[in-house]
Parts: sequence; structure tokens; C-alpha cells
Amino acid sequence: MDANIRLRDIPSVDELLRSAAAVEAIECFGRPAVAEALRRVLTTIRNAVRDGAEVPSLEAIAIAAIAALEANDRSSLRPLFNLTGTVLHTNLGRALLAEAAIDAATEAMREAVALEFDLESGKRGERDDHLRALIVELTGAEDATVVNNNAAAVMLTLNSLSAGRQAIVSRGELIEIGGAFRMPDIMLRSGVRLVEVGTTNRTHARDYRDAIGPDTGLILKVHTSNYRIEGFTKEVGARELAAIAHEHGLPLVNDLGSGTLTDLDRFGLAHEPTVAEAIADGADIVTFSGDKLLGGPQAGFIVGRGDLLDRINRNPMKRALRVDKIRLAALAATLRLYRDPDRLSERLPTMRLLARPQADIRRQAEQLASVVERAVDGAFDVSVIDCGSQIGSGALPLATVPSAGLALAPPSGSGRMLAELAAALRSLPMPVIGRIEHGSLVLDLRCLEDEEGFIANLARLGPSAGGSSS
Repeated sequence: MDANIRLRDIPSVDELLRSAAAVEAIECFGRPAVAEALRRVLTTIRNAVRDGAEVPSLEAIAIAAIAALEANDRSSLRPLFNLTGTVLHTNLGRALLAEAAIDAATEAMREAVALEFDLESGKRGERDDHLRALIVELTGAEDATVVNNNAAAVMLTLNSLSAGRQAIVSRGELIEIGGAFRMPDIMLRSGVRLVEVGTTNRTHARDYRDAIGPDTGLILKVHTSNYRIEGFTKEVGARELAAIAHEHGLPLVNDLGSGTLTDLDRFGLAHEPTVAEAIADGADIVTFSGDKLLGGPQAGFIVGRGDLLDRINRNPMKRALRVDKIRLAALAATLRLYRDPDRLSERLPTMRLLARPQADIRRQAEQLASVVERAVDGAFDVSVIDCGSQIGSGALPLATVPSAGLALAPPSGSGRMLAELAAALRSLPMPVIGRIEHGSLVLDLRCLEDEEGFIANLARLGPSAGGSSS
């Protein structure tokens, strides 16, 4: 009987909609959405009251509904602190865009733009024109085009130049990229017939020559940017392979994968072949990504001989794989930064983060150690450590960049406590993502630039973040 009496005390949806909090919520979310949220909260309350709970206040009910609306309205693409130590983390969106690229993309979103309109002639234009001259200037290629990612660039190139014919590739270069996408599968969908030569660890020039026949359409070289084979190995370099292809009147397609437009040596990193080097070595077509080492938005570039680009651009698949005005604007702004390589690390976030000196990162870790220790309420031992960051996204897989960070270790060595701490950090208003290794949660600070925001965000960490050691 008491429960039935309390149920009659639950306010109606109409009554709740007249509350000050609900009226304000209606301005943000609309009346239907607020009414539905209130109904759901009331259903939960009725079930709780039947089990003996008290009826919440009208204000508390409205606040609960608004909280549900706000949570549902929040984008799942939430900004976060990447403290994994992987600068170009595929699962965390890869490259951060330069301010110039963000401004250009914003302008393209806000206004009508001359995307495929020639302002000089007043006639239809080509969207590739916004990038072509820039890419040619920076790579030394004859011509260029761009599609939505590098896998698409490879697929479009193979389909345009060798559909129904053979494409020769070394067995040691048949890579698998993220998400279990494999080069043989991409080649199959491109309509080419794969011809593997050599072995996993050794491929010789004669292997390519012996495989060339009347049905050969091209030779494909794939830069193994996401793994290395060491020891008793042999590969045919790009320059020698170009010579073999040209002896037989075949194009050489060089897929650089991550791709870079500048020598990474200037940033203290190991050398990666640049696009200009691949062109100079004789490749007829070079494909590479826009959102990895290049530091721009997701895209796949195809650069090389003008006659081959003409064939690629006439392929109907090109329209299906093209990029929109927003990415074109961001790409053009990013490419323009490469005209001034001396200031690239100041303007391009990818290079700025990779170039951060370990000593600077360690000083930051020393300053933040006490802040983090207070945030976890002494439940973990917090220590400053030296560690190694990775470039990520398949670039230089064996190379690490000296870095520093904080290691949070539970005194009891409890794996459960580590898991609970990692979950608590992920649940912060701006999630913090680290990595668990050697019995600690490691926060590599290479990518932490907003120190004040991190401290304020960490203050929201609950007192039970680490759980108990029992």
C-alpha cells in the first residue's frame, strides 16, 4: 500500500515539462525529445519506487532527463588526450591538422567555393587543380591526383593500368595493413592477377625478369613501412626495379604507404624514402597517404607520369573515390607548409610532436608527477620514467623516439586495479588514453601540449579510480 501511495506522488510528464529546467532544455533539444527523456526517467523511477525507493524531487527528475539528453547528444568522436606514446595512432585519428589546414577547411565549409569552377573562364573546372601544382612542385612528378585514402589510390592505379593483366610483386612485400586488409585482396578487387616472385626474405632481380611475360601489365613495389624483415634478406631497390620495368616497356608503381615529403633526418628521425626520391629513382607512379607522415587529413595521393595519370583520371572509379571540398582545402593548406621546411616543425603538429626533445618532455613529467599522484589519491606509486614513443600508422616500425612520461603502478601489483584506473581515465570528460606495460599504466607525455587542460580534466577523476588493493 505504501508503494502505491508513493507512486501517486510521481509527477506527470506535463507537470515536469512546465518546470524551469525542462523549459530551458526544450530550447536546446526540442519539446518531443525532452518529453521522451522524461518518460524514460519516470519509468525507471516507478520501478525503483515499487522496490521501496523514495520519489525524487521534481527538480531531480528534470536534471536526470537533461543529463540523459546531453549524453545522447554528445558526439562519439570525442576529443581525448593521446598519451599512448604513438604519435600517429590509427585508432585515435592519426595526424592532428595544422591550424592553417583547420582554417582552410572551416572556410570551405562556411562558404560556397570554386570547387569545380574556373573563375578565369567561367566554365567547369577540375577539383584536382587545387592540388596538382603544389604536389608537382613538392615531388618533381609530372602530374598528380588525389583520392580518399592510400588503399583507394593503389586500387585505382592497378585497375586503371593493369585490369585483366598481371601485376608482379615480391612475396616479401605482400603486406597486411590495419583492419586485416591485405595487399593481395586489394589487388584482386582491382581486377589484376597477382604474380608473386621471390621468397619472404629474399627476392632477386632475376626473379622479376623471369616472371615478365606478354600478359604482364606492371611491376608493383610496396614499401614495407609497417614491418621489417632482418637477417638473411635481399630486395631489389627501386632504382634497379625501375630499370627492369622500363627494359620491358612496363610501368613501375611504387606504393610508399605512409609517405613523406621531407627528409625526416632533420627532425632526428630515421630516414624514410621521400616521394621525391621515389620519383627520382624512376617510379612511373607513386602512391602515398595524406594523414600519416604528411600530417594532413585522410587522403591517398597518386603522382607520376602524365600519360598514366590521364588513364587513371578517366577511370569511372575515380569519381567514387574522390575527396570533397573540405579535405581538398585542408590538404592544400598542409602542402603549402612544406614550401618552408625550416619552419615545418613549428607549424605542422605531426612534425612538432615528433621533434619534441626528450629533456623537455621529462621536465613536463617531473612537474606533473605530484598532480597525478594527488589525482589517484595515493592508490598508485607514480614515477617519472624514460620511455620510447612510436611514430605509428606503419611508419618506421622498429624505430622509437626517446620520450618520457609517468608510470602508475599499484603497490600490490594488482592487474585489476590497473584496469580500473585505465577505465576511470577513459571516463573523464576528456578521456585520457595511456598504455599498460610491465605492471604499470604508462602515460607517455610526448603528445601532451595542453598541460593546463590536462590538469583541470584530471581533477574530475573520482576517488575510487584505482579501486582498493584488497
